[in-house]
Amino acid sequence: MASDNHFDLVVIGGGPGGYVGAIRAAQLGMKTAIIERNKLGGVCLNWGCIPSKALLHNAELWNEAVTHGKEWGINFDNASQDWSAIIAKSRGVTAKLNGGVGYLMKKNGITHIEGHARIMAGRVGNEPCKVDVLAADDDYYHGTGTEVTQQITTDRIVIATGAAPRELPFAAFDNERIWSSQDAMVAPSRPDRLIVVGSGAIGMEFASFYNAMGTDVTVIEMLDRILPVEDEDVSKEAIKIFKKQGISFKLGHVTTGIEKTDNGVRVSIASASDESKTETLEGDAVLVAIGVSGRYDGLFGDGVTVDIDRGAIKVAYRDVEEPTYETSLAGVYAIGDIIGPPWLAHVASEEAVTCVERIAGHHTLGIDYNSIPGCTYTSPQIGSVGMTEAAAREAGHDVKIGKFPLTALGKAIATGAAEGFVKIVTSEPYGEILGAHIIGKDASELIHEFCLAIRLEATAEDIISTMHAHPTMSEALHEAALGVEGRALHG
Repeated sequence: MASDNHFDLVVIGGGPGGYVGAIRAAQLGMKTAIIERNKLGGVCLNWGCIPSKALLHNAELWNEAVTHGKEWGINFDNASQDWSAIIAKSRGVTAKLNGGVGYLMKKNGITHIEGHARIMAGRVGNEPCKVDVLAADDDYYHGTGTEVTQQITTDRIVIATGAAPRELPFAAFDNERIWSSQDAMVAPSRPDRLIVVGSGAIGMEFASFYNAMGTDVTVIEMLDRILPVEDEDVSKEAIKIFKKQGISFKLGHVTTGIEKTDNGVRVSIASASDESKTETLEGDAVLVAIGVSGRYDGLFGDGVTVDIDRGAIKVAYRDVEEPTYETSLAGVYAIGDIIGPPWLAHVASEEAVTCVERIAGHHTLGIDYNSIPGCTYTSPQIGSVGMTEAAAREAGHDVKIGKFPLTALGKAIATGAAEGFVKIVTSEPYGEILGAHIIGKDASELIHEFCLAIRLEATAEDIISTMHAHPTMSEALHEAALGVEGRALHG
């Protein structure tokens, strides 16, 4: 079918999965369109990964210069914050990158369609998939579109609509005092007191930012430790450091109610082990950071369905040798956050490339889901890959650990970044690296050596025999590997 309204591939969603998949499809010669109901770049570029890092950089600057400057002989006695400029800088970074994605679409000959996509039919025999484009309504996360503005057909569709922040059932986001991560990104003024519900990466990153800028922060976590997906040793070290920085924690507590008051919010909590034990916290605002759920509101027309599993579009991908990411609807594929955890931008991008290449008939290695890096951009940062120590033992491995504290590392001491450690989880008898966990400065950069090591099935001995420059933070990786064999030179 040759028509201006017919495409080889239509990508729904312009985030780091969608736009990357569209670019790869265009590189492979497909006539490609991308439909995005808001700004190109998706949540990651506009409301997540990128602007939050700009805010966290502000926190690092303030912490280094004002909080600890005197330790280095540098005084900022009259330092002040311009909150509107802080927020404006973050939004400016987003605007620049958003424009860059638009340029990439034009450069690669991709048709950018603004609006809300609704899939009206999958592929049936020789009949193509059908997509209506509707004018987008004002609901960024859960909008369903209004009137139809365009109808297109396509041989295949890739759904890359991402995920949205989850609300508490009794407290919807109000963009004023009950915050989602998006609200925390653009607060018109810095609250004096902030309550954060959830101690995962998003919750702790905003807790770290606001605390560094002078807000009194309390974090509520229903489990008995923060950052629960991380290795237990990392959680213990992290809470020790964050408490020292001034963040308060209510571990083992569930949030049972949020009430808006004349001047802020009142948050009711109860002990997770004994709900008769209750407490009330008061703050200027509450950030709810309890996770995300897939975004597919209004995505399918009447009578059009795909299999859904626990709020995510179901595709077979981890349990098959060469997954295509096809859904239960013929000709329709899905990648990224919409298919479930891990909810990470880099996973979405790699899944998109793999999906598109396999649609094109290319053989590709695909994704090693055992070597995906996870990063939390608090201060200090946290980076991890592979198995935690507990997971490795539960899987039946004969585990051996190497651990090196940054308090013994020259570069860390010289730069005032000696908090944290590097930990390697290996298996006996060959020393294969099963997982690695770093808490410390630049952990998000350092973790990739271990990602490659796991991808190549490397051993601790391989790390040991790789020379690391001195003085660098990466020497801690070498020392941790030496620690596996009881040979650490400086720890």
